[in-house]
Amino acid sequence: MAFTEANEHPAYSFGLFIMYTHSKNQRGGGRARFGDRPRAGGGRRFVRGGAAHGGSRGGSSRGAPRRGRFAAQPSIDISRYINKAVEPEVVEAFVPEHRFADFSVDERLKANIASKGYVEPTPIQDKSIPHVLAGEDVVGIANTGTGKTAAFLLPLLNKALANRREHVLIMAPTRELAQQIAEEFRAFAGRLPVHAAVCVGGAGIGGQVMALRRRPQFVIGTPGRLKDLIERRALDLSYFRTVVLDEADRMLDMGFIGDMRTILALMPEERQTLFFSATLSREIEGLIGEFLREPARISVKTQDTAASIEQDVVRIPPGANKLAILEGLLADPEFDKVLVFVRTKHGADKLSRALAQHGFKTESIHGNKTQGKRQKALDLFKRGHVRVLVATDVAARGLDISGVSHVINFDMPMTHEDYIHRIGRTGRAGKKGKALTFID
Repeated sequence: MAFTEANEHPAYSFGLFIMYTHSKNQRGGGRARFGDRPRAGGGRRFVRGGAAHGGSRGGSSRGAPRRGRFAAQPSIDISRYINKAVEPEVVEAFVPEHRFADFSVDERLKANIASKGYVEPTPIQDKSIPHVLAGEDVVGIANTGTGKTAAFLLPLLNKALANRREHVLIMAPTRELAQQIAEEFRAFAGRLPVHAAVCVGGAGIGGQVMALRRRPQFVIGTPGRLKDLIERRALDLSYFRTVVLDEADRMLDMGFIGDMRTILALMPEERQTLFFSATLSREIEGLIGEFLREPARISVKTQDTAASIEQDVVRIPPGANKLAILEGLLADPEFDKVLVFVRTKHGADKLSRALAQHGFKTESIHGNKTQGKRQKALDLFKRGHVRVLVATDVAARGLDISGVSHVINFDMPMTHEDYIHRIGRTGRAGKKGKALTFID
């Protein structure tokens, strides 16, 4: 069997059928047999295809998944999942119009920015921050991993420092993204008289009610939990004059459209509204027309996926053991920090347990886990104590996890947008990454 490059792993290659592991299964030897426990009636079938339930809303159990999301296997254009990475140095360097020191913001905030080593903004920050500082509504579109969070946090922190009566609501589709925004908030707001409350599902609501009683200037949360708090009269939006919808298209996909409309309708009409996302659907365009006023539109998106991500497919031959093929890949030391995506919550737990039984340090993350367990699994993965994190699409958006060497789509994503966000967890900050998609 020929391969396109001598150093490619023997279990996958651009455009080739994956026969290595399958043939070892048939011969009865080799590493490919671990996890292969035949049962009566044929080989083991492991987390194959779509299920009736799955996905994760992150903040609440309300709402419906996207129409048909788990109804059938998506049609596949394999060419969209195969792409050679481009060396980062061949990309023309971006020359910003500003430096962080140039922005008209509070000197204390400038000091915090400088203490983090930030000198020049990313493209989305360079183009967006002046509009946000000017109080304009903004629609910002940029590739994942390009600094969208700081693009809205920094000018809004300045706004809150200038006016202690200013209150900001930030909505995100998942608990993990909300927590990550809160972490960035704490990094930039250190020693400043500005505070935030995080309001997400999967965590005790009592502590969040207590935090809101202290009237924090920033409230960061998922729509479902925010609506719960509003119904309990713990959150009064009448004094919030700034709102951010981060990954708004994902909130729409996850069935949050009703909650979003309810929440925005409870805010003052005279407000600043910011949309930031990596993609923009027609439905979100409708929301923009409904809730934003003459927004500044900023797009610094170059292509759907970062040029630093090498993409390939792994074809699963009929009768092959899909789990064994995955384990064969993970046995290669090159796969040192791997994010594996599956379609269902049950599938995430099942795959994680199977990998753990064969010696892999693994955790799973999905919408049925409590926030504490999800955060613990994510922290273990970030710190390198866990090598493989098995996840539903709850981990596909916005999460900034450094050093992910590979993203593996064990189950096919339902849409190309889902695919873009999944593989965007690797190849970040100019580093090269690899994305593999299993094709039955």
